[in-house]
Amino acid sequence: MPLSALLLSLLAPAALSPSAPINVTGHAWAPFISPMGEPFRARTTSDDTLADWFRQADANHDGLLTAGEMQADAERFFRRLDTNPDGEIDPDEIANYEYEIAPEIQVMSRTRRPPGEPATARDVDVYLEKPRDRKRRRDRDYASLGFGGSLQGAARYGLLNIPEPVAAADADFNRGISLEEFRQAALARFQLLDSTHRGSLTLTQLQALRPEPPLDGRRPKHNEPGDDRIGNPLPTGP
Repeated sequence: MPLSALLLSLLAPAALSPSAPINVTGHAWAPFISPMGEPFRARTTSDDTLADWFRQADANHDGLLTAGEMQADAERFFRRLDTNPDGEIDPDEIANYEYEIAPEIQVMSRTRRPPGEPATARDVDVYLEKPRDRKRRRDRDYASLGFGGSLQGAARYGLLNIPEPVAAADADFNRGISLEEFRQAALARFQLLDSTHRGSLTLTQLQALRPEPPLDGRRPKHNEPGDDRIGNPLPTGP
């Protein structure tokens, strides 16, 4: 047996038999990612996914979202993430969130188009492209990944500039997220959204915070202003 074939036969079992399979689920349209990281997906071209989350979180349906309601909604999502359930979101459950529940937040995931926006036809064979068209395609692909700008991960689809909302709730950096940490993160994020300190949020207020789709077909310039939405505050410690 040639040496190359022998090496392949020795390496193949390890390469093809991972301890746990990783499944990545793709979705055609961009979701709305709630402040705590939950994806809300459109089923029709006219669905308003931000409104879907707001109506769910607004438990008494009075048109006002309070801090308590946002924390209660966070607890509900926490139970979905804590699959064991042992009262903590561990690294395996974070990986499950990033690969299966909200794969769009991954760094190398292309920005999805809004619900109802038709897919753009791919350019002709790259070998037949003119140099100008090839550069335009490269710049569009570059922008769709969020490179060169400030929109990364979940920040492309949410109300706050937080690329990974679930992992960011780990206040003590012990690689596990307790229910209390998740509740405190929900409170902190409510306060960031409630910039006028009124104690409640309306759907209209939140709609104004939604980012514009970054698929503008060009590479962002370094001197352009970045995304000005506030992100996750750093832990202040005891």
